[in-house]
Amino acid sequence: MRVLLAATEALPYFKTGGLAYVARSLPDALRDRNLEVRIILPAYAASRIEGGSSERESDLRVPWPDGPVSAGCFLHHPGAQRAPAVLLEQPDFFAVTQPYGTFAESGATLARRFAFFSRAIVAYAARWGADVVHLNDWQTGLVPLFSQVDGGESATVFTIHILGYQGNFAPDVLPATGIPSEFYRTENGVEYHGHVSFMKAGIALADRLVTVSPTYAREIQTAPFGAGLDGLLRFRRRVLHGILNGINPEEWDPATDTALAAPYDETDLEGKDQNRASLFDELGLEDGGPLIVLITRLAYQKGLDLFLDAMPALLDQGVRVAVLGDGGEYHDALAYWQQRAPTRFAARIAFDDRLARLLYAGGDFMLMPSRYEPCGLGQLIAQRYGTPPIVRATGGLADTVEDGESGFAFAEASPSALAAVVERALATWRTAAWTPLRRRCMRIDHSWRRSARIYEQVYNLAIGRISA
Repeated sequence: MRVLLAATEALPYFKTGGLAYVARSLPDALRDRNLEVRIILPAYAASRIEGGSSERESDLRVPWPDGPVSAGCFLHHPGAQRAPAVLLEQPDFFAVTQPYGTFAESGATLARRFAFFSRAIVAYAARWGADVVHLNDWQTGLVPLFSQVDGGESATVFTIHILGYQGNFAPDVLPATGIPSEFYRTENGVEYHGHVSFMKAGIALADRLVTVSPTYAREIQTAPFGAGLDGLLRFRRRVLHGILNGINPEEWDPATDTALAAPYDETDLEGKDQNRASLFDELGLEDGGPLIVLITRLAYQKGLDLFLDAMPALLDQGVRVAVLGDGGEYHDALAYWQQRAPTRFAARIAFDDRLARLLYAGGDFMLMPSRYEPCGLGQLIAQRYGTPPIVRATGGLADTVEDGESGFAFAEASPSALAAVVERALATWRTAAWTPLRRRCMRIDHSWRRSARIYEQVYNLAIGRISA
């Protein structure tokens, strides 16, 4: 089977979030199952290629409203047992450092960028002879549509990572993107409350749909989580699958992680204590209680408001708190708590991979109070590093954290519920049950092996090789 996995970012070429990890790790796991897999993504101005070898393929001719447009194709081979990647070079669309937009860019520019990418995916899939094109999020949502327009023969599987980001644009982008008007007028097309929705197109037209945890697959079929698309998702529920994301256990391994102050594994946790001490020194915190860490995007979705409103109760319980995050919200509130409790609260507003790894290793608990969380990778990494997660039981957090067994979970999205679950977690921290809990977390297999097997089944369903 030939699978072309299309994403707007993938390691090591370009990364802004968790999609870049998925778009690298899943194809590699699929190759281990003897599938022939290629990744396809744009070559941005900020993209980089590390190691391996590259070759230039013949240019791709992409149908476009003003006439065919050429795109350069560079095939990068990162090494044995790793999926190669096709980087598409087209300066008029991809010569940017911030592909998801800046204040200076119009919505029409974004729509054209990812409409062109979608159409280029269809063209490359046809040239390579892909059996399946695996799409990821709204930026690739037009692929099933353009496949119909351009006569593509590959089956399409569309993964929804975050339903709330939909790629909705004014209808005047139709001529500029080459979307035929009949796909706007039909109910199962791109029209969404008077806008053109790339996400809706993917949901309505792909052969199979996936989201990144079983619980999130159920949640998005309800109004509170469906972002206005719950009706369509209920209509297509028979082709909707929930498959958990995984992590690369070789990339996230406290026994070999060079960012840590000391290595450790589940048989000997002494190195974890050394990382904890190093973290206290670096952040200027005073030891004297358990350390709760947050590694997060500073956004409402992540439950930062619940956490900050619970801070008085948390400090009364004697905890220390370290926050590492980036994003545009909550900076003033974080600065307030750092000023008020400088030896018990530390915040760093940045993307810092080294410090993130030290926090995973040195923290006593990892807090993820998300209002919704399609899957989440932070709790998987925290478990791998023996740092029990404290999570709100939603989406993939509910699927991966068993309360009291592999972390702690709370249901109600409120500061009082958050404070109560922390109190329960601290009760375990004070007893002999603490070390066995950390070791249970470290023994969990969050690799991509199981998920890759399920994805292969979904691909076969999309092609029609097996029946549902």
